[in-house]
Amino acid sequence: MEDRTEHTSRHVHIAFPHPRQVLSSAPYNGGWVDADHLLILNVRDNFKGDQGPFEPLHKTFKNYSHRKKWTGKTVGMMTSAKMTSFRKEQRSARGVDIAVLATAGISNARRAGDPAECRTFDPVEMVTGTINIIILTTAALSPAALVETVMVVTEAKTAALQDLGILSPVTGRGATGTGTDAIAVVSGKSSPPIRFCGKHTLFGELLASATIDAVCSSLGDRKNQPHSIGIEIGNG
Repeated sequence: MEDRTEHTSRHVHIAFPHPRQVLSSAPYNGGWVDADHLLILNVRDNFKGDQGPFEPLHKTFKNYSHRKKWTGKTVGMMTSAKMTSFRKEQRSARGVDIAVLATAGISNARRAGDPAECRTFDPVEMVTGTINIIILTTAALSPAALVETVMVVTEAKTAALQDLGILSPVTGRGATGTGTDAIAVVSGKSSPPIRFCGKHTLFGELLASATIDAVCSSLGDRKNQPHSIGIEIGNG
């Protein structure tokens, strides 16, 4: 059974046939949850806060899901980047499948350690470019492997930005991401368990390679039209 992915001008939506374990930094239902849906939603740019007032983030996702008649728990990411930036890369080896889905914008490119605009520990919600990355795999990832996946994907995203020569407008040095990036990792059950997935492992190599290609393609060419695809990943 396959997860169904829909790509439109407003969203990238993944519907799971049954709840899947998801570890994410998503602003809506982030953390480690069992999810029925994964969503990347396109919204208006509000980086400077001059487009408000916006409705609370949780209401935006709840109302959108209600209009689409999606039931169950949704893990939600948002971006002002166009959905034509959507890219998918897949890798397979030794009975394990990996898919990397990405949307990308760099209107708020930053280098880790740049001076932050928000000078409190509870910043206001902002919406801007954002690099959103979703990892789907058939492999059952251990808790440590889930965290290591986030680490490898983050490094791979930064490598992609280095390859593209993206700079932080704050310092003029190489950007490591944007100020609002999010990652979601969806673990599977149908393949042998993965305990480690660092850069010395085959899983880590495939994961990083797919991430670099997806991010580079997303930022390098945004002419793709919305479409629907089926991703034959995960029945666990």
